Amino acid sequence: MSEEKQGVVAGFREFLMRGNVVELAVAVVVGAAFTKIVNAVVEGVIGPLVGAFGTQNLDSYTSCMKGPCDVVNGEQIGVLISWGSVLSAALTFLITAAVVYFLMILPMNRFKARLDAKKPEAAPSATELELLAEIRDELVAQRAARTTDGRPELDKTVGAQRSGSGED
Repeated sequence: MSEEKQGVVAGFREFLMRGNVVELAVAVVVGAAFTKIVNAVVEGVIGPLVGAFGTQNLDSYTSCMKGPCDVVNGEQIGVLISWGSVLSAALTFLITAAVVYFLMILPMNRFKARLDAKKPEAAPSATELELLAEIRDELVAQRAARTTDGRPELDKTVGAQRSGSGED
């Protein structure tokens, strides 16, 4: 095998051995199992509750936009809009999202908040305002440290560096 092919194979092996690929594979497997749980809750509990107030199958709801909307000799005549299937898909999405949020995400967030509340707080780091105040105080201190000729000591060093001599 050439060096280029070995480099590609080594790179692929490194890619596979990263934690991200393994975590992604685990997430897909857990997601598939979680989908079954959500579908069972929606179909077994939420669907019948919604069906008690209306129909469970909205696919049969249609509207004719143009023409008589009949099937003649196996061919559709007119423009038929199947808005029931769109509404059904939208409701299924909203119900599924609500089930996931209220039965899975919300309790998990509350659990994490309790765990975080039990952890000791870390020392707060300096904020931008505190850092700016420190810089300001340092500049004020440098101005106060003036020599007899009225120029800051810092300027003398900068001038000495520019001219190459110790005197200005």
